Amino acid sequence: MSFFKRLKEKISQQADHITEKFKEGLTKTREGFADKVNHLIAKYRKIDEDFFEELEEILISADVGFETVMELIDELKMEVKRRNIQDPKEIQDVISEKLVEIYQAGEEGSTQINIQDDKLTVILFVGVNGVGKTTTIGKLAYKYKNEGKNVLLAAGDTFRAGAIEQLEVWGERVGVEVIKQGAGSDPAAVMYDAIQAARARNADILLCDTAGRLQNKVNLMKELEKIKRVIEREIPGAPHEVLLVLDATTGQNAMVQAKTFKEATDVSGIVLTKLDGTAKGGIVLAIRNELHIPVKFVGLGEKMDDLQQFDAEQYVYGLFANLVEEDHIN
Repeated sequence: MSFFKRLKEKISQQADHITEKFKEGLTKTREGFADKVNHLIAKYRKIDEDFFEELEEILISADVGFETVMELIDELKMEVKRRNIQDPKEIQDVISEKLVEIYQAGEEGSTQINIQDDKLTVILFVGVNGVGKTTTIGKLAYKYKNEGKNVLLAAGDTFRAGAIEQLEVWGERVGVEVIKQGAGSDPAAVMYDAIQAARARNADILLCDTAGRLQNKVNLMKELEKIKRVIEREIPGAPHEVLLVLDATTGQNAMVQAKTFKEATDVSGIVLTKLDGTAKGGIVLAIRNELHIPVKFVGLGEKMDDLQQFDAEQYVYGLFANLVEEDHIN
């Protein structure tokens, strides 16, 4: 059975609305990547070095990342030789299979959030200004509240003008309390207050905002270390997740941010916002393969429930949805 057939069968067993979100959310990337692959395959009668060179350019233009592209091309060449593939049409299946393999190489279940069953879960959010960090916190608060969790927000970005108020707007919209201090106050002190408030209110999840300064990496590192020390002192083992929020539309700039924050703190996962707004959705693979940080959530639209837990197979389905749904693989 081909990979596309197996993928179609597996996807059909999952929730239709999630499949539709990945399909719709990846429309721009699909048009910019999968359609180019289809045109490439139609153009060539045999698989040769020129074919692989053009495929390489398509992958790089989708921000899959240079290292990942080189690795993928090498694996495709070996697979083509091993299976004795002559017809370019047969390589579509292999490309999809390899994309899933690249992403899934690593820990199983790494897209899962480390929610604590028997104590307060503390999730710290980091990232530069303008990437959608506050919106992400609001949408996750909405998600967890709908799941019956008692959620609190901590307004730890005391540096940026309007950041506290922006988080308060989300708190009101979702119906969760925001723990705050005045602008310019010590973020670590805000975290301390938030933890005490979470305990007093028997909260299940505390979502913590932080400042997004990158101008001085040393100051950023010191501030994040202080915040983490305060949290860990109050709750051993916390924060249970440090989620780096990146804007998918910034492409390789997001990779630079990821590297900087990885050096500054122990990032446990990525939230990739605005994936629906870019044709360069290959950045998902570059982050996973080159930085070894799992993408845990992706933003696939503006609605409250458009922040979806990342799934490699749903992602590849979204990239090749038109092909997967064609009659010849039914």
